[in-house]
Amino acid sequence: MHKLLSFLLVAFVTFSHAKMVDAIALIVDGEAVTTAEIRAVQQQMNLSKEKAIDLLIQDRLQKAAMKNIAVSDDEVDSKIAQIAAQNNISIEQMQQILQERGTPWTRYRSNIQEAMKKEKFFKEYIITSIPQPSDDELKIFYGNHKNEFTVPSQISMIEYSSDSKEAMADFLRTQNAKGVQSRTVSKNSSELNPMLLGMLSQTQNGAFTRPFNAGDKYVVFKVLSKKGQAAMPFENAKNAVIAKWKEQQQEKAIKDYFEKMKTRADVQIIRK
Repeated sequence: MHKLLSFLLVAFVTFSHAKMVDAIALIVDGEAVTTAEIRAVQQQMNLSKEKAIDLLIQDRLQKAAMKNIAVSDDEVDSKIAQIAAQNNISIEQMQQILQERGTPWTRYRSNIQEAMKKEKFFKEYIITSIPQPSDDELKIFYGNHKNEFTVPSQISMIEYSSDSKEAMADFLRTQNAKGVQSRTVSKNSSELNPMLLGMLSQTQNGAFTRPFNAGDKYVVFKVLSKKGQAAMPFENAKNAVIAKWKEQQQEKAIKDYFEKMKTRADVQIIRK
């Protein structure tokens, strides 16, 4: 979902730390944009003044569009718990990590809540305008972007397995291999099923995959190295092709949505 929301989230991440201590440069539907913000966006994103202003105008339009979108504290707590579980850490460990990085917990919660509001807005107002692609459209897209649908020819990894889900969770949390078996394996991409191959391809060297139920045991892989490059057949790559196609369409839909809002917006230039 991070890619789907990148267009929406970039303004929030950038502007949340800007110091609003300068003169007002323009007003967008009653919301001020300061010269300090413009300079900050220019510097942080290496943009021209004109592009920085356009991005800030979009930020204000986005806030106006989301004014009726609500996310409760319970929803935020549930999302934070989900993020912690995905990273195999407790809420307390997450709080400690954020504290060490100098990020207050209240700011983190606020950031999560804002991101969730953007996600709700996206689902309600943007994604519904995107039609489902036909197989022919997907095949044409695949043919035009074949270099984006490749996998390593060979992957070396350590396979960790256990009959116990709890033992596997403990291993991922502590790196203590008690109750977990391991073996080093090297596989050609043609030997792996598409789902596992996709998971391994997206896992960085030195990192672990998420644990999964292999039927008679719980398994997790630590990727050691990847070699070569092989094209994925369309049928194997279809899910990735759909995701990439949707990402492209979503970015266009978001841009079109705010361009239409901009034509109707009341933008007052106070100083250039």
